[in-house]
Amino acid sequence: MSKEKYEAVRQQRLEENRKRMEQLHLPLLSQALRDRDSSSPKSTPMKRGPKPRAARKEVMLPVRRSQRFTNKSATNQAVVYYQRVQLQLPRRIPMRDTSSLVYASDEARQRAVEKAEKVESELTAGTDQSHPTFVKSMLPSHVSGGFWLGLSSNVCKKILPKNDGLVTLADEQGDEWSVVYLARKNGLSGGWKKFAVDHKLADGDALVFQLIRPAFFKVFITRVG
Repeated sequence: MSKEKYEAVRQQRLEENRKRMEQLHLPLLSQALRDRDSSSPKSTPMKRGPKPRAARKEVMLPVRRSQRFTNKSATNQAVVYYQRVQLQLPRRIPMRDTSSLVYASDEARQRAVEKAEKVESELTAGTDQSHPTFVKSMLPSHVSGGFWLGLSSNVCKKILPKNDGLVTLADEQGDEWSVVYLARKNGLSGGWKKFAVDHKLADGDALVFQLIRPAFFKVFITRVG
């Protein structure tokens, strides 16, 4: 096909295509879309802040050992291969707000202890020492926050169970609370919080514990102030 004939055929097809587009109103639709895009402002996608990332720390951990030597003159030592890994650290827990706590003065604390010791002497007067007692002055950590009641190792060895278990605390009205005793840590844990909250214990209060039977204590409370 000659160049002139090819050009004539091409022009004929272009003209046919143009007529079809006009019949379908495509030029008008295209112009309307262009006008709309030029008149409306472009929307900017909302930028989101970076997601909080957990703290990560890179450490080198041994992945395998090999008894093969790196050279012939090496002594009989194992070759340790390490791999760099990332550990995800737990998020830091915010500090507890202690601004609302009321702290007892040394004088008020001592007065509560003296009252508790008087109660203790009345309990033990004329007895055969079958119901031993001890006095415990309350600190902020005993009555708030973690609610952990640490006891002296001497008391634990003498009158508390040798192994972890439950002990019962009974108040002066006869109501009872079950509390977890941790022998290895010498203290009262789970259940002690409920006892402290139910009796509204405060910093400086002094408690007298009297052993009635194994793992069963009667508790007498002397208030600070």
